[in-house]
Amino acid sequence: MIGRLKGELLFKQPPHLLVDVSGVGYELEAPMSTIYDLPEAGHEVVLLTHLTIRDDAHILFAFLTEAERSLFRTLIKVNGVGPKMGLGILSAMNPAEFRACILQGNNTALTKIPGVGKKTSERLIIEMRDRLEKTEAGVESYAVGTTPSGRADPLTEATQALVALGYKPQEASRMTGRIDSDGLSSDEIIRQSLRAVL
Repeated sequence: MIGRLKGELLFKQPPHLLVDVSGVGYELEAPMSTIYDLPEAGHEVVLLTHLTIRDDAHILFAFLTEAERSLFRTLIKVNGVGPKMGLGILSAMNPAEFRACILQGNNTALTKIPGVGKKTSERLIIEMRDRLEKTEAGVESYAVGTTPSGRADPLTEATQALVALGYKPQEASRMTGRIDSDGLSSDEIIRQSLRAVL
């Protein structure tokens, strides 16, 4: 099991990352809550990981904080929630926001996340409420930050990232089109687009 990677960030195109660890390039997928806080390519990163093994692929997921990884691991144990939906949830809201939605029974916010329908949101609220109440003491550490990426053509990059996170292309274009993107990084366009729908 690979639990942690430390190396040079070579590539960042949400939700995909490439990290060089002693000459070996690890391909990872990360939620936007992690990508917002990553430095530019060429800098060293330390990432917590979760490995998912399927018949057709081994997929390594990356997280900056234990709160994100722990929530991801808890989410994928819920019936009907897979890794892709787990990434979508962590991309739409940080762990503290997700916890608030669950404890308040906020179906509306949850159903705005791609792939989360009414039945899934109800299942999340029922199954996650007890688990989150048990971890209440550690909630203060849940946070998400901002780091501009400065990449070329940030609007297109943001739209592509939203499609990769599960939104339909037309919906992703509509979401990013509502944002005044002048001077914003792709990460910030994604963040504002996701906030606007929640």
